[in-house]
Amino acid sequence: MDDAQLPLSEREREVLALVATGLSNQEIARELVISVNTVKVHMRSIFEKLGVQSRTEATLVAIRMGLVTIPGTEVTLMHPLPAVEERPRERVAVLPVIRPVTLWQRLFALVAILLVIVLVVLPATEAGRPEVEIANPVSDRPETSASLLTAFTSRWVEHADLPLARTRLGLAAYGGALYAIGGHSEDGVTAQVDMYIPGRDTWIPRARKLTPVSNIGAIAIGDLIYVPGGCDASEAALDKLEVYNPKTDTWTEAASLPVAVCGYALATSNERLYVIGGWDGTRFVPTVQEYDSAQDTWILRTELPYALGFAVAGMIGDTIYVAGGYDGTREIAETLAYDPQRDRWSPRTPMKVGRAGAGGAVVGAELYVIGGGWLGSVVTNEKYNPETDTWSPFETPVLGQWRNLGVAALDAEVYAVGGWNGSYMRINRSYRALFRIILPVIQ
Repeated sequence: MDDAQLPLSEREREVLALVATGLSNQEIARELVISVNTVKVHMRSIFEKLGVQSRTEATLVAIRMGLVTIPGTEVTLMHPLPAVEERPRERVAVLPVIRPVTLWQRLFALVAILLVIVLVVLPATEAGRPEVEIANPVSDRPETSASLLTAFTSRWVEHADLPLARTRLGLAAYGGALYAIGGHSEDGVTAQVDMYIPGRDTWIPRARKLTPVSNIGAIAIGDLIYVPGGCDASEAALDKLEVYNPKTDTWTEAASLPVAVCGYALATSNERLYVIGGWDGTRFVPTVQEYDSAQDTWILRTELPYALGFAVAGMIGDTIYVAGGYDGTREIAETLAYDPQRDRWSPRTPMKVGRAGAGGAVVGAELYVIGGGWLGSVVTNEKYNPETDTWSPFETPVLGQWRNLGVAALDAEVYAVGGWNGSYMRINRSYRALFRIILPVIQ
C-alpha cells in the first residue's frame, strides 16, 4: 500500500510499527522520545482510523499495510523511523544495555508469527486464494487432526455450548431467546431444535422440525420463525417452507418455494422473506425469491448479477445488503445492495477479504459478518457501514477457518453458534456490538 493511501500520519505509522514489535506504551515513549500520554493519544487515533479494538488487530493491519514484515520470527520495520536530531552532549563512555525480553513481548511475537502464518502460508486475501471448485459444497468431511485455534478477545463472551455440535444450521432470535434449528452433525442431517436463554445461560430442547435439513437460514417475522428450503440427508435441495411457532412450540408447512435451494442468503423486509441465491442441487443460482408472509405466496424478483451461495444478507433501512459467498470457484468479497421497492441491484464497496459460509446479523445500522474461510483462513471479522459505504475489521474468537455457523442479533449483541473448523463445533459466543451509557439526571 502506498504511503499516500495510508489513513495514518507519519508519527502514527511509527507508533503502529513499534506496536507490531510488541513494545509497551512506555517502551514506545522511550523509543520515540515522547510522553506516555502522547503514545496513548496516538493509539486511540490509530484504533479509530483503522477500525480495530486491540493491539493484536492493529498488528495485523500493520502487516497488511506493509509497515512491518516478519521473516521467520524477526520483525523488520518497512518504514524506518526518522533519526532523532542529535543534540550536543558530552562524550561519555556508554556500556551496551541488553533489555530482557518480557513475557508480554514473547506472547505478542507468537501472535504476530501466527498471523503471518495465516496471512502468508494460508493467504486470507481474495487475490491470494486459488480458484478451486469444491467437490461437495453442501457437506463436510471431518479432519482427524482438526483443532480449534482461538484468540484472546476483549469483546467476545463465552456462553454455554450448543447441546449438539453441528454446522450448516439456522439461528433465529425471537422473544429474547435464540433458536438453533437443524444442521449437519456427526450423525448426519438433523431436525433438532434448541432454544438458548441468555439470562440463564441455558439451552432447552424444543419440538423437532418436520423435515431434517442442513444448509439453511432461519428468521423471525412477527411471532413466527421461517425456515425455507435446505438440503435433506441425500443432499437434495428442497422447496419446503416450514414455520415454527415459539409460543405453541409447533411446526407447520407453508407455500413451497418456486425454486428448491439450500445454502442461500436470507433477509426480511416489511414482513416479506427474501431467499437470495443458493445451491439447487447441481449448481449455484442467481435467483431471488420473495415470500409474502401475510398472503402465503411467492414471486421471483430480479436476479443477482451473478450466481452465488453461502453469502450473508441483512436489511438496513430500506435496503438489503448481500456480502461474500461462493460461486463454485472462488470466495467472493463483493457487496451488493438490493432495493425491494425498485427491484434493483447495485454494487457497493467489497469486503477486505473474500468470505464464504460466513454468518451475518444487523445491529444498529451496521451489518456484522462473522467467520468464513472456505478456501483459505481468516483472522478478523468485518462490519459494514452503509452510510459511509465502508468495511472495517473487528476481532474474532476463532482464528483460521470458521464457516457455516449460525449468527443472529439479540439486543445489542451478535451471537455466533456452531459451525465448522475441520470438525463439528459447539461454540457459543456473543460480541457486544453496542454499549449503553446511562447518565444520571441532576435535579
